Amino acid sequence: MTASKHSPNSLRHHFLVASPYLEDPRFHGAVIYVCEHSDDGALGLMINHPLDIHLGEILEQLDMEGGELDLPVFSGGPVQPERGFVLHSPGTSWHNTAQVTDDVMLTTSRDILEGIGCEEGPEEFLVALGYAGWGEGQLESELGSNSWLTCPANTDILFRTPWDKRYEAVLKLIGIDLNQLSESIGHA
Repeated sequence: MTASKHSPNSLRHHFLVASPYLEDPRFHGAVIYVCEHSDDGALGLMINHPLDIHLGEILEQLDMEGGELDLPVFSGGPVQPERGFVLHSPGTSWHNTAQVTDDVMLTTSRDILEGIGCEEGPEEFLVALGYAGWGEGQLESELGSNSWLTCPANTDILFRTPWDKRYEAVLKLIGIDLNQLSESIGHA
């Protein structure tokens, strides 16, 4: 990686967990995987808020094979909810792919969906519509107001932990026991 706008404080390949102090209800209980974070802003995908549609339905709408795939599609965030993103393990080259880490790629092109539908896609993947975005300094400001908890990400939670267990798994990584947290919220 060349010396660019990625500071040593970059949260790329980190999880953000919405704290009780975050006022935006769209992110209540959210776990966000940060794909990009630089001086210009940040882009991440929620990885634990499934939409009421499965991947097979999307593939059918796009006239692709794979209509039987009963896999969740996630609300990646409120920005451009019609735009698709696929987080995946490396392997085959796809159009419009960015390398997040050695183990995680982000693709925004149709060809990866065709590959998934034909069972020629990446070994591990997660599909999201929309993204969470922050402008210059916005994420840092939200972190300063305790809106988010952060920790380094791992592919085990990203790809292998059931979506409804990801929030608890990331809190555990941070060192927070969800059972203790839920009992104390709302009590002064």
